[in-house]
Amino acid sequence: METIHRELTVFARRARASAGRMHPELSLVSYTLLGHLEESGGCRATDLARHYALDKSTISRQVTALERAGLIERRLDPEDHRVQVLQLTDAGRRILAQVTESRRAAFHERLADWPAEDLDRFAGYLTRYNAWTPSPGAA
Repeated sequence: METIHRELTVFARRARASAGRMHPELSLVSYTLLGHLEESGGCRATDLARHYALDKSTISRQVTALERAGLIERRLDPEDHRVQVLQLTDAGRRILAQVTESRRAAFHERLADWPAEDLDRFAGYLTRYNAWTPSPGAA
């Protein structure tokens, strides 16, 4: 368990560092938020906070920064005009595509000599690990 903890910590540090190198103005959190908005077709800030288990204030700061950078915008929900939905702007889509391509290239380079069976196992383990959710009432 100690090795898993240590290696996941190294992985997280490298991910944060590489995000800054790939686009200096786009943190890892911002990148993941943009990716979620693209995948979901837009959502409310409270949905982002719940999905990533982050405080509303953290999401609010990130959303404000992404809005100021012109990467996202708020639109009225067509079904409920009291609700604002966050959407990617064209600039947000372009930057997300650029960073995604850079990240994919870095993964391909790092994993180029791994056998296909190892890649399949690794992908399966990561999917399984990230799919876990705590039981209701757990801290």
